[in-house]
Amino acid sequence: MAQVKKTTLDKDLKKVATLQSAGLDAGALSLKLMLAGLFLVAILAMTFTGIIPAGGSYWIILATVIGGYMAMNIGANDVANTMGPAVGSKSLTIVQALIVAALFNFLGALIAGGDVVSTVSKGIIDISVIESTDVFIWAMIGALLAAAVWVNLATAIGAPVSTTHAIVGGVMGAGIAAAGFVAVNWPVMSKIAASWVISPLMGGGLAALFLFAIKTLILFQEDMVAASRKWVPVFVALMASIFSVYLAMKGLKRIWKPDDLFLIAQGIIVFFVAWALLKPAIAKASEGLENKRSAVAQLFKMPLIFATALLAFAHGANDVSNAVGPLAGVISAVQSGGIQTKASAPIWILGLGGVGIGIGIYLFGLKLMKSVGKKITRLNIIRAYAVALAAATTVIIASTLGLPVSSTHVAIGGVFGVGFLREYLTNHNIGRAVDLTSLNNGLDNGEEVLAAVPPSNKKLKKAKKRKLVRRNYFLTIIAAWIITVPCAAFLGAMFFYMLRGMMVP
Repeated sequence: MAQVKKTTLDKDLKKVATLQSAGLDAGALSLKLMLAGLFLVAILAMTFTGIIPAGGSYWIILATVIGGYMAMNIGANDVANTMGPAVGSKSLTIVQALIVAALFNFLGALIAGGDVVSTVSKGIIDISVIESTDVFIWAMIGALLAAAVWVNLATAIGAPVSTTHAIVGGVMGAGIAAAGFVAVNWPVMSKIAASWVISPLMGGGLAALFLFAIKTLILFQEDMVAASRKWVPVFVALMASIFSVYLAMKGLKRIWKPDDLFLIAQGIIVFFVAWALLKPAIAKASEGLENKRSAVAQLFKMPLIFATALLAFAHGANDVSNAVGPLAGVISAVQSGGIQTKASAPIWILGLGGVGIGIGIYLFGLKLMKSVGKKITRLNIIRAYAVALAAATTVIIASTLGLPVSSTHVAIGGVFGVGFLREYLTNHNIGRAVDLTSLNNGLDNGEEVLAAVPPSNKKLKKAKKRKLVRRNYFLTIIAAWIITVPCAAFLGAMFFYMLRGMMVP
């Protein structure tokens, strides 16, 4: 009887703890929503007081508030691309990741966001068929709101989606509602649709390739410390070279556009300079290092953090236009009375976008960080390093070839790539030998197994059945990618009709 009472008491205590946890979570969410609302109210107040020069136009005021809302959603969702792997590999704590992401996204938006932005994302609609300036304004506001709402919904379900694709879908839907299907540049849209496949495949393939190279040249060697002294300087110098080109091509493209020859020369010079500097530094850092994977992986930790910060900077420079592009278009249309494909982006617009992205990261970015960093597949420092390196490399290759790619799809594809490579290596007994104790401990966190372990071993057979990429997250993310453009387009058309219905008798 006493045992029954104790069991019942334990169950009751667990229920109470669960309810308390749910209450705390609900309270934290309410506080975050209140702070986000205060940010939007502050924007509204600044437009009426003249701190933000809205010129008394209600359309500019409305577009500015929605732009701030979009910026927060970009921070809440897209931050997972750059920070998730670093968090999942425990290279950065949650607090450190939030600080780095917010700071470097803001700096990227403010410093390299550019003084001229595209008002119609990717040129997907022909503004010459828009019948009036008012219709254009309604279309841009509807598109911006549609993208923000869709990204918000995606964040709520934990799906990392492309904010660029969301704004493309919103513009397309609002454009069709405003002027019919003739308004859409279908060749451009077909390229964007192709990027749904190109981006994750390129990112995943390159991430798997980089990871396999590091494993083969360093982690699968008997003397990993000696191998690391030889190859870690090469891999880190390669990262320095790639990221120098990536930063010039993407992070600074709105304020400086170097030619291809300059970029090639820059990449080569940075590689050899970095290698010459890193070789003695890595040799010193590896002194007394244990011949263990976890010890060798620490040599990649600082380069990974450095890469993560640069990715965040480039993200802020690029994706701030998703929030401020349509806003700049509305401001230009109101002030000039005409429609422009390019518009000036005053410093206050870039600052608004940067602050909004930072607030979104801080308030709502944690959920997506955990999804990308931990829930898709288990990431360690070296796997996260491969993902970051693949993300920058893919964007460089795609940009050179003129292929539109999504940074979100590239980064998440990289996470899938390293996860599926782990599965392949594990199930085909490829890797460095581990003993049966590590098998009993769950394959040493998913490490690969050598054929040195007898194939008839029951633990090995069980290990072969392991799936190291969670299929439910995989399918959820793929589904979200596929429906982003059509769903955002539907919302864009709906919001356009709502605005037109309110303005036209």
